Amino acid sequence: MQEEKLARGLKNRHVQLIAIGGAIGTGLFLGAGKSIHLAGPSILFAYIITGIICFLIMRALGELLLSNLQYHSFVDFVKDYLGDMAAFITGWTYWFCWISIAMADLTAIGLYTQFWFPDIPQWMPGLIALVILLFMNLATVKLFGEMEFWFALIKIIAILALIVIGLIMIVKGFSTDSGASSFTNLWSHGGMFPNGINGFILSFQMVVFAFVGIELVGLTAGETEDPERVIPKAINNIPIRILIFYVGALIIIMSIYPWNAINPAESPFVQVFLVIGIAAAAGIVNFVVLTSAASACNSAIFSTSRMLYSLAKDKNAPIPLTKLTFRKVPSNALFFSTVVILIAVLLNYVMPEGVFTLITSISTVCFLFIWGITVICHLKYRKTRPDLARVSKFKLPLYPFSNYMILAFLAFILVVLALAEDTRVALFVTPVWFILLIAIYLIRKTKVGSPNSLSK
Repeated sequence: MQEEKLARGLKNRHVQLIAIGGAIGTGLFLGAGKSIHLAGPSILFAYIITGIICFLIMRALGELLLSNLQYHSFVDFVKDYLGDMAAFITGWTYWFCWISIAMADLTAIGLYTQFWFPDIPQWMPGLIALVILLFMNLATVKLFGEMEFWFALIKIIAILALIVIGLIMIVKGFSTDSGASSFTNLWSHGGMFPNGINGFILSFQMVVFAFVGIELVGLTAGETEDPERVIPKAINNIPIRILIFYVGALIIIMSIYPWNAINPAESPFVQVFLVIGIAAAAGIVNFVVLTSAASACNSAIFSTSRMLYSLAKDKNAPIPLTKLTFRKVPSNALFFSTVVILIAVLLNYVMPEGVFTLITSISTVCFLFIWGITVICHLKYRKTRPDLARVSKFKLPLYPFSNYMILAFLAFILVVLALAEDTRVALFVTPVWFILLIAIYLIRKTKVGSPNSLSK
């Protein structure tokens, strides 16, 4: 009996926009005020440094995925290079990461909808969005790609509008209540590091949050038409996107308003659009962050179902989760993930806020683990499969120096998380998740015996 495979329904434009969508989170629209307040103009350097590291992680991921076109996700190469236990832990950890992101974003959808309809119960918009996204994901993988294409396009248009309007304001020396718009505002209010090195270091926590999900393009490899051409193109464009969308937008914002005149409690986008007389600025930005939250939830439904499908194929999850519809969509995995997301959302409404913050903080620590595992797998691949590395057309630059540089950066972020009070607890609680997974794996192994290995 021939093994069923996922359909390759994602076109080049879908993957390009999924890559952009993964690199632009709601943090830029809503959280930029907080990060600017914390670090001042030095936040630009934090984004550039983190952007370079994320680009290198994606190059390592891309080289691994393209070394064997049978790999549908990183669980496949983790199993090949680090063994079955590592694949089990990595797969379920990534699944948990996206479940918590969906939980956060469905809550956000409820809050953003109340901006226009304050009388609607907060749980209702999230539930409606979840049902719509589930049915659209069940249809075809192409429809998932289409949704992400338009969601990402809305974010891009909003950022480009800010940059174009901002440039006109700066060139004309447009006056705000904080003075004239000028690039000199970047350094004339206490220099580039107004809060010292301490504020700069602490800002990395928020900056890394913004890039969480950038690795999603790696999960699309098994469903992409012509992955050898499309995946490298999407990854290689990441630095340009970071420069334009993050660094470009922040330069414009801090040139119009000096960093110390930006309200950390408000979206800088709203502040800029309001000052030029767009009365509906708050509504426009609310619409952008609403679609951004829907996009993240859409990505969560897609990624968790594909991760369960990969885990089930390797007998690390119940076998029925490998079932595909006639359109080659993993329906059982989609239903299972959606039900768990729904439970998480319902729990979120009865749980104290502290627990919600803890879960999302643990998720961020787990994303660092996923990035680290990818880089370690790349090191192992280069050492054990020099034959594949030799013929690779998409190599990680500066190997092995770049691998160790990424791992050092991830360790640095863990130290930063330990410095901040609200994330410190997650750092100490996260090991419990890994201990639990190891225990489940060992119990399962003693009951059913060692699962079959992936053929190399």
